[in-house]
Amino acid sequence: MENFTPVSALIGGGLIGFAALLLLLLLGRIAGISGIVSQLFSKQANWFSQNIWRVLFVIGLVLGPIVAVNLFDVLAPQAPTGNSVTLIIAGLLVGFGAVYGSGCTSGHGVCGISRLSKRSIVATCVFMATAMLTVWLTR
Repeated sequence: MENFTPVSALIGGGLIGFAALLLLLLLGRIAGISGIVSQLFSKQANWFSQNIWRVLFVIGLVLGPIVAVNLFDVLAPQAPTGNSVTLIIAGLLVGFGAVYGSGCTSGHGVCGISRLSKRSIVATCVFMATAMLTVWLTR
């Protein structure tokens, strides 16, 4: 493993867990990215007042790495390399899977497992098994 960084991973994981806990305690909401983003595209009355926290959450997801790179001397994330068509298809498959699986890794893996949700535990096991199989097949 060339990029093994347990301290920063532990700190990052702790911050993600703490943010998910705050969102649940303060707003009663689950920090699942697919659910948060999909609700931004809904047509509902009082859209702004219902979604301001979602907008701020997504802005934080975008600004977080920018702040980390510029203020804390963190290495910038690398963009995926490969065929653009393959990357687009992969992105669409991930989106379809998040909708079909009633959530994404962040919602099931971070929030669902911490609440001992059986559905989330099964979903996360399927996510991980699929990821391992995909890496094994492609490498």
